Amino acid sequence: MTVFFIDPGRFRAPLALDVADLEPDGAGGLTGGWTETASFYGRVEPVAAGPRFAGDQFLEDTTHRITIRHRADVKAGMRLRKAGRHFAILSVHDPDESGRYLVCLAREEQL
Repeated sequence: MTVFFIDPGRFRAPLALDVADLEPDGAGGLTGGWTETASFYGRVEPVAAGPRFAGDQFLEDTTHRITIRHRADVKAGMRLRKAGRHFAILSVHDPDESGRYLVCLAREEQL
């Protein structure tokens, strides 16, 4: 197996990890927001950009690769924040199965 090498000095982006805090609203839906659970540094790299169609309009869709030190509490469905930007985590994997790093594929949310 190839060892995935990353210079830890490249983890310069301050990130906050948010988890959805949802509760039933009594009408069959959910209400709530996001709660910050951790903060750490990582590396944020844009991967692809393009249009997507939603809500009868075209929106920009930008995906990023976000690399962080390994944490057991990071999962798809959570969100990362960086300086007012929000990234929805789509998938998480350990690139070399060594337990040192996690690579998150994330989509930047347009709020």
